[in-house]
Amino acid sequence: MVNARPEVETLTAYSAPLEGRRGLLRLDFNENTVGPSPKVVEAIRALPPEHYAIYPEYDGLREAVVASLLGEAGPGLGADQVGLFNGADAAIHAVFHAFGAAGDTLLTTSPTFGYYSPCARMQGMAIEAVPYQGESFAFPLEEIRAALGRRPRLLLICNPNNPTGTRLAPERILELAAAAPDTLVVVDELYEAFTGDSVLPPLVRAAAQRGGGGPADAFAAHPNLLVLRSLAKTAGLAGLRIGFAIGPAAVVDRVSRVTGPYDINSFAVTAAHAALADPAYVAAYVAEVHRARGWLLARLREAGVRHHADGGNYLLLWPQRPAAEVESLLRQAGILVRSMAGKPLIDGSLRVSLGTTEQMQQFWGAYRRIEQLPG
Repeated sequence: MVNARPEVETLTAYSAPLEGRRGLLRLDFNENTVGPSPKVVEAIRALPPEHYAIYPEYDGLREAVVASLLGEAGPGLGADQVGLFNGADAAIHAVFHAFGAAGDTLLTTSPTFGYYSPCARMQGMAIEAVPYQGESFAFPLEEIRAALGRRPRLLLICNPNNPTGTRLAPERILELAAAAPDTLVVVDELYEAFTGDSVLPPLVRAAAQRGGGGPADAFAAHPNLLVLRSLAKTAGLAGLRIGFAIGPAAVVDRVSRVTGPYDINSFAVTAAHAALADPAYVAAYVAEVHRARGWLLARLREAGVRHHADGGNYLLLWPQRPAAEVESLLRQAGILVRSMAGKPLIDGSLRVSLGTTEQMQQFWGAYRRIEQLPG
């Protein structure tokens, strides 16, 4: 065979156990666990069959994203500051494709989302992964500040972090970006809706305070900052693949240049419009996840189960029995969770996605029986 680039020949691809999940309680990938808004379903069903034969059109979708963000951030964002991608994973890949080169360095944390490292390696980049700190998995702020002095090409922060849930105040992220103008700072905010840690509101407030008479630009003072969002975790569109990159128009343009012209299909475009137009559905789902989180945390504390919960729609727990065994037994009970085997600092734990209170009751009943925990 004809060999690929050396970086690809030695690459271990990111993989996840995606098959055979339908019909089970999905607490393994931090997806929305109940499905999208009825308005999304209605919009997809109303798509005329002849549109299946037409290449997708994206007019108005960037504006819809901006309109949805204005509710949380305020003015200061434009359609040219929004990139559209086939899921946030595609946006991540495009960032590395556009900005990463052999010999460059990716600076990130550990443990974090597993797709960052393969994307860096396929570009021939070096990786500096700074561990989270202590039993609370605190963000290693001073260590990251020091590492930025070595001028890495990219700094990638998942906030809240998957899988530890670690949260970093938006103001600290903006300080890091301001202190490293030669580094592209990428903030993965896929779980932001559950904790409200986005950098966008303070960016917009600062832009409004600068004034100047013309239209405010939220990224004027941070031209090296890029924010990633998706509709998978809250709006229930994980299967349709739609993600966004929000940042300075020039950065969004460069990242978008390395994607295909029709990467997002018409069903995803239609669903995204409907989902963005129904923020009440997302708000209600997030509120229910918060209620379910509180219920489950109370049960874990009462039973003395070691656990860690912070940001995001997930938590970590450490079973008494081997994690792989518990994961398998839960699957036999119709419940999927994700083993963290082999991950630094959290080896031996399970990551459990949070859904509705009823779903958490189902999980807890099965987990309690498997671990033989009291009532």
